[in-house]
Amino acid sequence: MTAHTRMPRKPTVRKPTNPVDPTAASTPTSSNPHVGHPTPGDDRLIEFYRGMMLIRRFEERAARAYTQALVGGYCHLNLGEEAAVVGLMAALQPTDYLFTNYREHGYAITRGIDPNRVMAELFGRADGVSKGWGGSMHMFDMEKRMLGGYGIVGGQLPLATGAALAIDYRDGEEIVLCTMGDGTTNIGAFHESLNIAALWNLPIVYVVINNLLGMATTVDRASAEPELYKRASAYRMDSERVDGLDPLAVFEAAERAVASARAGKPVLLEVMTERLRGHSVVDPAKYRTAEELILVKERDPLPTFAARLIADGLLDDETMTAIDEQATARASEATAFAENSPFPDVSTLFDYTYATPVPNDSRRLPGEPLYEPAPIPERGTNQ
Repeated sequence: MTAHTRMPRKPTVRKPTNPVDPTAASTPTSSNPHVGHPTPGDDRLIEFYRGMMLIRRFEERAARAYTQALVGGYCHLNLGEEAAVVGLMAALQPTDYLFTNYREHGYAITRGIDPNRVMAELFGRADGVSKGWGGSMHMFDMEKRMLGGYGIVGGQLPLATGAALAIDYRDGEEIVLCTMGDGTTNIGAFHESLNIAALWNLPIVYVVINNLLGMATTVDRASAEPELYKRASAYRMDSERVDGLDPLAVFEAAERAVASARAGKPVLLEVMTERLRGHSVVDPAKYRTAEELILVKERDPLPTFAARLIADGLLDDETMTAIDEQATARASEATAFAENSPFPDVSTLFDYTYATPVPNDSRRLPGEPLYEPAPIPERGTNQ
């Protein structure tokens, strides 16, 4: 096969979507068998908790650094979404691709990117994962196949769909996992991406992280169909809603979705979570009532999952304290590394504007003129 020859499409086999009952969130709609990773054992569950705790302490330290003016720009945290993050990432193979939105720190860490490099990127330092030029919303690591956080709502969807098309074009075995917030489901790129993925049987899993708030607007006030997983039925795509406060439930649902995508049937997964704080670090979240705040605190996935592990005899207070101390120390180590990392040199400002050189690429710094100004004639001359 030459580089310009397209392999025939996989045969299209259509089945009506059979959405799950939201009260039975972990029931799959796909007919694909549960294959891939083995069922998590005790050690895997402890690792889930360890990963969740690292995200929690990292994000808390990032929030503190923001108030200390060590982090610039916007900063969105995964606080409350730790179970969803670790469950989703555990279902991926190292060769699979990840696209996220701007709420991405936990995904970067769990995908295997050094927390030092993640924190350095928040600080805008040269040792950051995007060399200090991306900041909180634009992390990229080709080695870990995390192909970006994206600041534009839904900006990642067409790119993720294109990556899935490239895999299909090359007859590859990888899949793409593309996460988004609930508000993204109301934009055109969401429907366009799902439509083309379903038409062409692309190897992609779309994941809606539904924390029930699009910034300050509740989902039921922004979406005529607030059960967002049902939107896949418009494209005859399998879908599922899952409890995002339970890392095991998320992992098992993600495994089903990944297996389906790897077999050429894209999936929409809706993961129900809570956002412990405001939309970004600077959002005081005054739109929440006192009753809502109490409920959010009660549903916090970390103590909830810890209590479950303790009840099952998999965790004790001593081990839980040790895990917390290790995560806190790791977050502090990342902060120290970031503070000691140099700022990027201004000469590198345009180094990653384009992937390859392009004609007429301007390298002017802000405020520099396009041309050197002509000299001003001296008074009394005829120039």
